[in-house]
Amino acid sequence: MNSIILGAAARFVVALMLTFSIYLLIRGHNAPGGGFVGGLVAAAALFLHAIANDVAATRKMLRVDPHVIAALGIAVAIAAGLIAAFASEPFLTGFWMFPGGLPLGTPLMFDAGVYLAVVGAVTTLVFALEEDA
Repeated sequence: MNSIILGAAARFVVALMLTFSIYLLIRGHNAPGGGFVGGLVAAAALFLHAIANDVAATRKMLRVDPHVIAALGIAVAIAAGLIAAFASEPFLTGFWMFPGGLPLGTPLMFDAGVYLAVVGAVTTLVFALEEDA
């Protein structure tokens, strides 16, 4: 779509949506969810960018193929679970550390993996639909 108004609005809205998706990811660090919902918001932002500009422009902005993002996310999520397995604990058992009082652990790593997997998978699907239209 070639609309000046949509293109101008998309610049601000996409940045706002991507920031909000990171907030949702981090919020899920201490509360249930986060990675999936944040990934959906980020994918929606990329879809808005693709509608306002073009799929090719959005692919150029991403610099990484969405398939690679999805595969990386799955690998990160599996690695979060395997850390517990190497410590002889059940798969996906949470491990925490507190550098400077900030709680960081494998649940955040798992959420980040889910975030990347959702962004990559949904973006791949949406780009394929947009390119066929």
